[in-house]
Amino acid sequence: MPDSSLITPKALKHLKKRRAADARFRLYGIAAIVFALSALTLLVIAIGTRAYSATTQYVFQAEIMLDADLVAPEGETSEAEITRNIEGFYTLVRDKLFAEFPEASQSQAARQDLSELVNRLAVLSLARRVADNPSLIGKSLEVRVPLSDDLDLYLKGGSPKDVTVRVGSAGTIETDVEGKARISSTSGLSKVTSTRSLLEEGKAMGSVLLAGGKAVARIDSLSPDAAELTLLTGTFEQLANAPLVAHIIPLPEAERPISDQQIAWAIALKQAGNARQVLHTSLVTHTDSTYPELAGTLAAIVGSLLTMMVTACVAIPMGIFAAVYLEEFAPRNRLTNLIEVNINNLAAVPSIVFGLLGASLLLGTFALPRSAPIVGGLVLALLILPVVIIASRASLRSVPPSIRSGALAVGASRMQAVFHHVLPLAAPGMFTGAILGMARALGETAPLLLIGMVAFVAEVPNSATDEATALPVLIYSWASNAERAWEPMTAAAIVILLSLLVIMNVVVVFLRRRFERRW
Repeated sequence: MPDSSLITPKALKHLKKRRAADARFRLYGIAAIVFALSALTLLVIAIGTRAYSATTQYVFQAEIMLDADLVAPEGETSEAEITRNIEGFYTLVRDKLFAEFPEASQSQAARQDLSELVNRLAVLSLARRVADNPSLIGKSLEVRVPLSDDLDLYLKGGSPKDVTVRVGSAGTIETDVEGKARISSTSGLSKVTSTRSLLEEGKAMGSVLLAGGKAVARIDSLSPDAAELTLLTGTFEQLANAPLVAHIIPLPEAERPISDQQIAWAIALKQAGNARQVLHTSLVTHTDSTYPELAGTLAAIVGSLLTMMVTACVAIPMGIFAAVYLEEFAPRNRLTNLIEVNINNLAAVPSIVFGLLGASLLLGTFALPRSAPIVGGLVLALLILPVVIIASRASLRSVPPSIRSGALAVGASRMQAVFHHVLPLAAPGMFTGAILGMARALGETAPLLLIGMVAFVAEVPNSATDEATALPVLIYSWASNAERAWEPMTAAAIVILLSLLVIMNVVVVFLRRRFERRW
C-alpha cells in the first residue's frame, strides 16, 4: 500500500498537471504527423492531377503511301538523307489531311489553319523509322503523328474548355447554295440556348459548334426553336442523318489559340477515328524540344544519371576516407578541431555558393567544358561531401569500442582493426548517408544553372564531357514557358524526378535493413 502521507492535494494536483502535459504532448505529436501527411497528400494530388493529362496525347493516325518521289527524291536512300528530308514526310501527312478536308483548299488562310494541326517536326520519328528500314519506301504504312499542343489540350478537355449538350436529331434542315442552313423543329435547341446563356452571362459571346457524324457546323444565330448554321466541314446530309451534339465554347475565338475551324476539324478527326488518344511514350523516349507535344525528358534523365555517377565517384570514397581518418587516426589538436568545425559549417552553406565556386574555378581556372555532367558532378560532389563525412563519422561512432579493443587484443594493427572490423559494421550507415546526400544532389538546381546546364540540349549525351542538362534544370526551364501545354509536362517531369528520389530512398531502406547490426 502506498504511503498515505505522500498523497496530498498538492501532489495530486501536480500529478494531474503532469498527466495532462503528457496527453498534450501526444496530441501535439499526432497533430504534427497528421499535418505532415496531409501536406504530403495535397502535394502528391496537386502534382498528380496536373501530370495525369501528360500521360497520354492525341495523335493523327492514318494510312499513308510512302511515295519515293517525296521520301527519297533523286533516289537518295541513305539514312542521313532520309532523316534530313523532313519536308517530304510532312508533305505526305499534310496531303492526307487535305484529302480528309477538301474545303481547306478554298483559301490560303484555311490551308494555313489545316497545316497547323500537325507540327512540321512531328514527322521526325517517322523519318527516322523509314531511315532505319528503307524497304518501307513505296509501301503503304500506318503512321501516328502528334497533333499540335493546343489541339491536344482541347481534346483532353483542357483549354479552351467547352460544354457539350446533346441536341438529338436535326429535325428540319433548309440549306442554301452559300454553305449555310437553318434547322428547326429540334427539341434540344432550347437546352443549348439556356446553357449558353448561363455560361456567357455578362461576358463576350463565344462560339457554338454543332457536330453530327463527320460534319461540324457553327451556329451563327440561335433561338429556342431554330438555329442558323455555317458548315465548317463535312456535309449537311451527314448532319441530318446523325445525332447532334452542341459544343459550347464560352471563350471568344479571338482570345484562344485555335479557331472554330480547327476545332471543327479536330472534332471530325476524332469522330472518324483518325484522332486517337495514345500513351505518351515520347515523354521518356524523346529529348527536349521547343514544342510541348514533341518534348521529352530522355536527355535530362541521362544527364542526371551521368552527373550523379560523377558525384558518387568523387564524394562517396573521398567522404568515407576523410571520415575514417578524422574519426580513427587523426590526432586531437586545434587543427583537427578547426577542420571539424569547417566541415560542419560547409554542410549549411547554400548550394548556390558551390555553383559560384564551380563557375569560377572549374570553368574559369581549369577551363572544363560548360554544361557538362563532369562539371555538374564535381560541383554537387563538393556540395554533399560534408554530409557524407558527417554521416560516416556518426556511423563509425555507433560501432562499440569493444570491437576495436577485441581486434587489437588478438594482434591486429590499428589499420586492420579499422578496415577489417569497424568499417564493415559501419558500412550500412555510411552508405545510407551517402545515398541520402546523392538524393539531395539529384534535386539541386541553383548550382547547375550557374555552370551553364540550363542550355537547350536536343541530343542524348554519350559521356560525362558532352553537353547535357539535368531533370531539375529541365523542370525549371519548362515551368518558365508561357504556353499552357507546358504545365502538365512540367508536372510529369516532377513525377519522374520524384520517382528517382523514391527509388534512391528505397535503396537506403534496403541497405540499412539488410546489413544493419543492433547492439
